[in-house]
Amino acid sequence: MLFNKGIPSVSQLAFPPVPQTRPGRRKSFAICACGLAALLTLAGCKDQKGGAASQMRPPEVAVVTMAPQSLALTASLPGRISAFLTAEIRPQVNGVIKERLFTEGATVKAGQVLYRIDPSTYQAALAQARANLAASEAKLPSAQNKADRYKELLASHAVSQQDGDDALAALRQVQAAIEADRAAVLSAKINLDYTAIVSPITGRIGKSSVTVGGLVNAYQATVLTTVRQLDPVYVDVVQSNAELLRLRHAIESGTMTAHEAEERKVKLYLEDGTRYPIEGTLQFRDVTVDTTTGSVTLRITFANPDQVLLPGMYVHALVDTGVKPDAILVPQQAVSRNPKGEPLAWVAGKDERVELRELQLDRAVGSQWVVSGGLAAGDRVIVEGGDRVRAGMKVHAVPFKAEAAGQPKAGQ
Repeated sequence: MLFNKGIPSVSQLAFPPVPQTRPGRRKSFAICACGLAALLTLAGCKDQKGGAASQMRPPEVAVVTMAPQSLALTASLPGRISAFLTAEIRPQVNGVIKERLFTEGATVKAGQVLYRIDPSTYQAALAQARANLAASEAKLPSAQNKADRYKELLASHAVSQQDGDDALAALRQVQAAIEADRAAVLSAKINLDYTAIVSPITGRIGKSSVTVGGLVNAYQATVLTTVRQLDPVYVDVVQSNAELLRLRHAIESGTMTAHEAEERKVKLYLEDGTRYPIEGTLQFRDVTVDTTTGSVTLRITFANPDQVLLPGMYVHALVDTGVKPDAILVPQQAVSRNPKGEPLAWVAGKDERVELRELQLDRAVGSQWVVSGGLAAGDRVIVEGGDRVRAGMKVHAVPFKAEAAGQPKAGQ
C-alpha cells in the first residue's frame, strides 16, 4: 500500500506507551491503530488521483478566428495651412502716406483703397505732360499744310526735291512729338493713379507696417500690409516618396485597389485633435521630390466659411490611399515581441496544439494590426491566456469576447 508524500506511516506515528492491561483492552488498542492506518491510506490515494486529474486538464484560452475583410487604408500626413491667395501690398510710386483707409484685421474688397499717397507732385506732372501735348498738337496744322504745299510745288518743279523732303520730315517730327507727349500724359496719369494703393483681391487684411506721414518708395522690399483670401484655403501636406512607391507597387500587383472618386476626399484634424467638419479635395501631388526630406507635397483644398483655418496652422490630413480587399486584422493585445522586437502570436492549431507564429505587420488600425504575413484565413489566434501556454501544449479554445473587452472583434 502506497502513502501520499509527506504523510507518515503508521510505524512512524508516535503513540504513547500502552499500559499493562488486560488482554481484552490490548485487543481494542490494536483495532484502533489498524483503523487509523486505513483512513490515512485512503486519503493519500484520493489526493494523488485529484492531483493527476488537475494536471491533465488543458488550460482554457480565448481565440479569434482570422477572416479576410475589405479595409479602406488611409495615411495621416502632417501639413500646414496656406492662404488660397496672398497679396503683398507695396507702393508703386514714391511719396508720403497721407491716409490709411482700412481697419487692421478686417475684410477688404478687391479694388478698395487701402492707402493714399500725397498726389500733389503727380498732379503737377500730369498737368505739365498735358501742356506739352497741347503744344505739340498746335504745331501739327502748320507742318501738315507746309508739307501738302511742297508736295504740289514739287510736282510742278517749283521747289527742289530737298525742300519737299524737309517739309515732310518736319511734319513727321511733329507727329512723333505728339505721340511722345501722349505717352508722357498716360505715364503721368498712371503715376497719379498709383498714389491710391488698392487691394487686388478680396480677403482679410493684416497689420500695417506704416502710419500716416510715413515715407515710402516705389517697389520697396518692406510690405505695407498683406491681404489673404481665407475661403477656401490650401493645406499642403508631405508624404514620403518611399510610401508612394510602395502604394503604387501594391496597386499594380493587385493587393490593393484605388477608388479615384473616394481617394480625392480628405479628412482634416486640427492641432488639438478635433476633426474639422468639412471634407477637403485633393488637388494634385507635386511632380518633384524634396532632396532634403525625400518627400512629395500634396495640396488639398478646404472650404473655410467660418475662417477657423488660418495660414500657418499645423494640421493632420487623413488621405485615402486605397482599399485592401483581403486584409487580415489581429487584436494588438494578441501580439507580443521577442527580445529582438519581432512580432509574435500564439495560434491554436490542429488538435488544439499551440503554435508560435512570427508575424509581418503593416500598420495599426485602431486597436488592431494589419497583418501582411504569418497568418492566414481560418487561423485561431490566442488573445487571452497566451501567458499560460507554450509551443506544442494542448489547450481548450473558446471564442474571444470582444464586446466584453471593449474592443472591436478582428476578422468580423
